[in-house]
Amino acid sequence: MTLFQGIPVCIKGTGIALPERIMTNDDLSRMVETNDQWIRERTGIAERRIASPDERTSVFAERAARSALHDAGMTPDDVDMIIVATNSPDMLFPGVAPTIQGALGATRAGAFDLQSGCTGGVYALTVGVSGISCGLWENVLVVGSETISRLVDWTDRNTCVLFGDGAGAVVLSRSRVGDGRFLSAELRSDGTKSDYLTLPAGLALHPASHETVDKRMHYVTMKGNDVFKFVNRVIPVFLEEYCESSGLVLDDIDWWFFHQANRRIIERTAARLGIPIEKVVINIEHYGNTSAASLFIALNEFLEEKRLQKAQKVLFTAFGAGMTYGGIIYEA
Repeated sequence: MTLFQGIPVCIKGTGIALPERIMTNDDLSRMVETNDQWIRERTGIAERRIASPDERTSVFAERAARSALHDAGMTPDDVDMIIVATNSPDMLFPGVAPTIQGALGATRAGAFDLQSGCTGGVYALTVGVSGISCGLWENVLVVGSETISRLVDWTDRNTCVLFGDGAGAVVLSRSRVGDGRFLSAELRSDGTKSDYLTLPAGLALHPASHETVDKRMHYVTMKGNDVFKFVNRVIPVFLEEYCESSGLVLDDIDWWFFHQANRRIIERTAARLGIPIEKVVINIEHYGNTSAASLFIALNEFLEEKRLQKAQKVLFTAFGAGMTYGGIIYEA
């Protein structure tokens, strides 16, 4: 069953936080063998934001959280739970969520990190909505925050051109009359493909050592062609099945938010499903792949442009290391 039961849950506010530094494709061409045309044609990316040395994942998470709370008209005291989706935490523990809980002064809130690759944003939303829907919480702050640039090998043009830093946040609350509501969610994973996207060293499997550093094992590695094939084979079928299990057809969805990983993947998936590109929200050109933050950043920009109309349906979907994937549907 993909449908949410119980108390309806709505989006009360959103916010983002981005580094000031913009790294263009031309900037990258002076660091690694690549060029603007090569990157644009393969990814659709023109530029990305890169954190300064004194900025970290929790800094962006706190800024985005404060912005979302302000947008929702709430204070930290209103929050029952903080969930941070991230693949680049400041450190393994303590987590980013309890760090920003303390910084915000959200004294009533629990806090935990959720790591599920770039699908983390969808997973975190689903957990937050579920907790409110069953009556456990009233208000949940969900944040996606990344400083992936710290984990990228800047000598590897196959990965360093893809990623950017930043954070987005969403405040979830019990729906009142006239509010929107989340309709359904579906979360999946194919662990047989867990070697497609990895960060091999630094933890229990390969503790940090001279050998792991010399072998450059502390950076993101990706089997790009395998990821591309997986997404093109699995995601369109999944989305059709997910909509059907939610009692909907593809045409019922007014807006599609795909994980901003690669414009070619987004366009190819939309074409296979017969989705008009005008219904697809794309901002990868300016931010690159911000991992678990990408959907939240795109949503905040979309809402600020006041493009969402009452009763329209929005589908958020992502894929990531694991290989995890999933979707969640919202009705405004």
